Amino acid sequence: MASTLVESKLARLTFDIAPPVARIVLRNPPLNVIDIPMMEDLAHALGEIEARSDISVVVLSGEGKAFSAGVDVAAHTPDKVQAMLVKFHTVIRALVASKKVTIAAVHGHCLGGGAELAMVCDMVYTSGAAQWGFPEIKLGCYPPVACTALAALAGQKRAAELILTGRTISGIEIAATGLANRALGDEELAATVDQTVSELLRLSPAALAVTKKAVYAWDAMHFDKGLARAEKIYLEELMKTADAQEGISAFLEKRAPKWTGK
Repeated sequence: MASTLVESKLARLTFDIAPPVARIVLRNPPLNVIDIPMMEDLAHALGEIEARSDISVVVLSGEGKAFSAGVDVAAHTPDKVQAMLVKFHTVIRALVASKKVTIAAVHGHCLGGGAELAMVCDMVYTSGAAQWGFPEIKLGCYPPVACTALAALAGQKRAAELILTGRTISGIEIAATGLANRALGDEELAATVDQTVSELLRLSPAALAVTKKAVYAWDAMHFDKGLARAEKIYLEELMKTADAQEGISAFLEKRAPKWTGK
């Protein structure tokens, strides 16, 4: 493999390019919460990667003890939520539209927006002990990307269960749903990802890019429309409920929420 040409430490991630591979490592200790600066860094990194013809594979992982515990709850308050959704979904759409083959390597917590980030990658390898979930419902909210795409990946009933209960499940269980390609021991995860990268690098970058476009041709149309609708419902209906505002406030104030059903 060629020597590293670019290694950048942005505010919230490490961005390392060694053509034809780019590696993005989320870096916001202790749990790599996705705040606005991280969303901006991710958009910047993905834009730079997409513009480079010498990159064909992107590996996304998290530094330290987690992949990501999700989007910063403080960014869900009424004054910030619209800007947050736009920035986060810009990153999601960039991953979905990317011509590069994307691989998520997941360990530790992979929750909410972190799980959404991983699930839209082409391939996902997870440690069996990783903790996956979409806990937004416990805050009186919902995960728009998962609401749009999880049923196609894991089946309608599994998607409904995960989104409506907010339950956390292991990497072993998540692989059984089809949301991850394989669940592995922590010590096997990096080696398996590297092996997959090696296999991809033996193939034609042009063929991979065009084939990826064909694989997602049907899903891409539905994803764009579905996510736009999920965003609209989130902002125009969910965020106008007292319970959504109560759920966010309760989390930030470290207390149990008091739901009114309104």
